[in-house]
Order: sequence, then structure tokens, then C-alpha cells
Amino acid sequence: MSDWDFLHEMHERGFSADEIADAAASGVAPYEWQYIDRDWVDAQLEGESEDEPIPTVENTPYKSRDGFPFRILEQTEIFYELVDCAMRHFENTGRYLQIWGELGEIYAEIKFGLRRHATHEAGSDGTIKGKLVEVKTISPEKSSDQVFVKRQGNFEQLLIVHINEDFQFRGVIIERSELKGATGKFLRGRLSDDSSKRNDFPSE
Repeated sequence: MSDWDFLHEMHERGFSADEIADAAASGVAPYEWQYIDRDWVDAQLEGESEDEPIPTVENTPYKSRDGFPFRILEQTEIFYELVDCAMRHFENTGRYLQIWGELGEIYAEIKFGLRRHATHEAGSDGTIKGKLVEVKTISPEKSSDQVFVKRQGNFEQLLIVHINEDFQFRGVIIERSELKGATGKFLRGRLSDDSSKRNDFPSE
């Protein structure tokens, strides 16, 4: 039985799309919260901004990459299955699966509402709330928290996704005007440049 069967159960019980998305992010159904220790909950929320609610995406089909429709509920299940597979592969072989870019963009779809462009569309990866966004993923194999993007890219915001050694995800959106690099072909962004717009996502 899948660890995420409770999402389907919530749908059958009549929970809203927002409630299902929140449950997918937390990994537990609302009716199971009574069994979770309050101290654990507080620890998970430590450092989160109360002024920046985590955005949710309605559980309805929409056109994504190459026109394929998908539901956010199913995409969330796929995300957790991919993360679980990547973790088990590392535990079994000591090597990482090189799927960081795809994991970063799926995470951006779930947590930030990214709508991806068609494949190979230059300049940006998609849009968030109508703004063109470039997504860059920092893998556990990298020690630096900075990324580089081409200055000629047609994007308004940079979304940096960081995946640590425990497969915990963190995302930060930075406005293009805030990126460093006055000269040259590249602009530079750092994960720590805007902690007020971050979203953390546990792998479990």
C-alpha cells in the first residue's frame, strides 16, 4: 500500500483541493493530527514566516509541458515516489541519481504553482503568478549556495531550489533586479539572498 493512499481517501471524503495539497506537503491527513506530538509540529514550523503563507494549487487539470494535463495530487505522489527512489538508490549504491533538475521543477510546481513551458523553450522554465521564472536546482553534491543564469535569459524571477543530503527541499524566489553581476554574460543568485520568500519541503 502506498504511503500516500490517504490523499485519495481525503478526496473520497470530500476534502477540498487546498486541504489535500496541505496534507500532501505535511505528509499526513488532518484527521491524523491528533496523534502527532505538538513539539514535533512546532519544530517543523520553526523559522517559517507567518506573513508568507505557503501557496497551494487547485487539484484541477491544466496544460503543462508539451500540453500534457496533470493533477497536482498525482504530481505530488510522483514527486514523493521519485524522492524515495533517489534515496534508496543512494543508500544502495552510494551514488546519487542525476535527476536534480526535474525534481527541482516538480517541487516548484507543487510548492510555488510553477506552470512549465513546452520542452526546450529558451529563456525561462515557466511562469508563477504570471511572471516568467527560471528554476535552478542545487544538489547535495554541491557545496556552494549560489547559481548562475544567463543574462540574456527571458525571465523576471529566479527560483533557487536546494536539496540537501537528507533530501530535504528548500526554495527561494529572487527578483531578477536583485541578482548580482553588473557585467559579463551571467547573473548570480544565492540561496540566502531572500530568506523571507522561502518554502521548506520535507521528504517524508
